[in-house]
Amino acid sequence: MSIPHASLDQKETTRDAFLGGKVHVHQPRRGRHRAGLDAVYLAAALPNATKGHIVDLGAGVGTAGFCAAARLSDIDVTLVELDAAILPLVRQGLMDPANAGFADRVTLLEADITAKGSLRHAAGLKPSMADHVIMNPPYYEADRFRASPNTARAGAHMLDERGLEPWAKTAADIVRDGGSLTVIFRADGLQELLGVLKGRFGSIDVIPLRPRQEAPATRILVRAVRASKASLQLLPGFVLHEDDGSDFTPQSQTIMRDGHGLGLLARK
Repeated sequence: MSIPHASLDQKETTRDAFLGGKVHVHQPRRGRHRAGLDAVYLAAALPNATKGHIVDLGAGVGTAGFCAAARLSDIDVTLVELDAAILPLVRQGLMDPANAGFADRVTLLEADITAKGSLRHAAGLKPSMADHVIMNPPYYEADRFRASPNTARAGAHMLDERGLEPWAKTAADIVRDGGSLTVIFRADGLQELLGVLKGRFGSIDVIPLRPRQEAPATRILVRAVRASKASLQLLPGFVLHEDDGSDFTPQSQTIMRDGHGLGLLARK
């Protein structure tokens, strides 16, 4: 459901319901990335027993962090975002009465996650501050894919020349040893993602997300544990849509509309 934003220009923003109305986010109507399935599945990948401090790196309008907080009552969430145009919309989401059940457990931190360590730390991204990190980094490298002509939208989808390295470096810095990282990324970027996790994270689970039963995966969820030496696992994965249309599968409906988790177990 999409409702015009109440306090900003109604032509530019919307108020959108997630998890069957358990979560509402305020986001640009057009011209920038709009939250959807990726953010919901990222939050749903956290095990049901997750507790502690969650940091959402590159949180955008806060969808993944909001969804995680709505489902998991024993977590506190820090949303990390830098885009000055998006920050007021995150604050609107935190003040939205529909989010009152979890908003007091969510805070916003304005910081550049790709900055060098001293700058990150000064901005509030402290070493070992998180029990768990979630992130939905830009999917594409600017020198390999044609960017959107809209600069803001391109920034949400394009990595800079450093690729995923700054994201992995920051995640490894802020999560405690034994804490977890969960990432959603494009499936054909798995090798790149595993490359930047090497030496920083172990106990890696790779979870394919396929648009339909017989289709190759287009997205992957990757979970990992800081400083673990345990081996990688390839898990069965999930099918998002029915073969004969765009309807969600029954399993996907429980995640997208009912707010259930994926039922994944924590590893050490």
